[in-house]
Amino acid sequence: MGNCFGSSEDADVEAVKAMDHHAHARAAMARPGMVAPQPNAHAAMSPARPPRNKPPSGGSGSGSRRPVAGGEPSPSTEGRILETPNLRIFTFAELKAATRNFKADTLLGEGGFGRVFKGWVDEKTMSPARSGSGMAVAVKKLNPESLQGLQEWQTEVNFLGRLVHPNLVRLLGYCWEDKELLLVYEYMAKGNLEDHLFRSEPRKGGGAFQPLSWSLRLRVAIGAARGLAFLHSSEKHVIYRDFKASNILLDTHFHAKLSDFGLAKDGPAGGSSHVTTRVMGTYGYAAPEYVATGHLYVKSDVYGFGVVLLEVLTGLRALDTDRPSGQHNLVDWAKPHLADRRKLARLMDPRLEGQYSSRGAQRAAQLTLRCLAAEHTNRPSMKEVVAVLQEIESMSSRSSRPDGSVGSASPRPTARSGGHGYGGHSPRPGPAPEWAGGHGSHPPPRGR
Repeated sequence: MGNCFGSSEDADVEAVKAMDHHAHARAAMARPGMVAPQPNAHAAMSPARPPRNKPPSGGSGSGSRRPVAGGEPSPSTEGRILETPNLRIFTFAELKAATRNFKADTLLGEGGFGRVFKGWVDEKTMSPARSGSGMAVAVKKLNPESLQGLQEWQTEVNFLGRLVHPNLVRLLGYCWEDKELLLVYEYMAKGNLEDHLFRSEPRKGGGAFQPLSWSLRLRVAIGAARGLAFLHSSEKHVIYRDFKASNILLDTHFHAKLSDFGLAKDGPAGGSSHVTTRVMGTYGYAAPEYVATGHLYVKSDVYGFGVVLLEVLTGLRALDTDRPSGQHNLVDWAKPHLADRRKLARLMDPRLEGQYSSRGAQRAAQLTLRCLAAEHTNRPSMKEVVAVLQEIESMSSRSSRPDGSVGSASPRPTARSGGHGYGGHSPRPGPAPEWAGGHGSHPPPRGR
């Protein structure tokens, strides 16, 4: 991406700066505040329109901004929960300028919710900056016709605006003007885990996705597990509800951060074991008890983690109808093989080329099986998952060669027709279908 605007883009930035004072004053009156979430409050919100309140106390109005920390937080930094969201309120004009009027070459991705663009802002003032200067941000622009997206937008602000942890993506601010709903996040340079596991074609603005090494896969898994563990151990026992590879974002150093909190819910309270809610999420990752009954437990997230851990081990998607019959659902097909050392070797992602700790892979497979237990009470806590993954990482480090590479597992599996040991076709591009359906029904695909 270029380092400067064209003349018209320069004018856009300068025009936004020139009108800064007046626009911010109008925006502060016109825009809603985000109420601090109460238990299940977001579930009861009207789908027609979020409440129009004054900006939350302690939150940042337009023209003010949350401090931007220099450098990456230490992975050991403890998270915290703010009493109210501390977010910058952007004007629509500011975000138009920051993304060069949402120009096509700034598009990072899109889905049913809308599109995500790359933008640039001044690191101190958060005002729009020229392309290539200042701080890169990701701007999610909601599809104005999406009522479901509107509810998820409010939930995202209420949760991610208050949760602070090194393994949760930072929400920097938001914009609400008329029908325009936007969210502004820190920019994650390496994209999402799904692309690194399954895509081989060149990415936009960069080279092809290179296969992740065993050590990087462990790093990503540990980071994502820490993020979930923080949510579960918080006062409200937050349930993420949509854990999947595409929601795990990676920074320059492949530190993982959870994103997209549109389906998050406060966990059970008052001694209850679960919350009952409409079934929503992504088919293939949701826990069986949730799909069947709508009963959502904290450990329903642990099942989703187990699915992603299985994808990390195998390099295969959770769902892929291009694979041979009987192999479409990865958990159903691969789960019986995880406890068998020889079968596990054939199941491992051939793109690792055997460069992984055999003992570490066996421990990871055992952990995956525990996470995928049919009964939620038999699944480990995410705190325990983090501890086991760290042991595996330490074990793999000890088996590394002096040059830092990991010793080959033996015997190295021979790839067959699909390159995955059991004759499956290569995973097709595109995400697994999502759904929002009634309890007990087989969920049909849902776009979001």
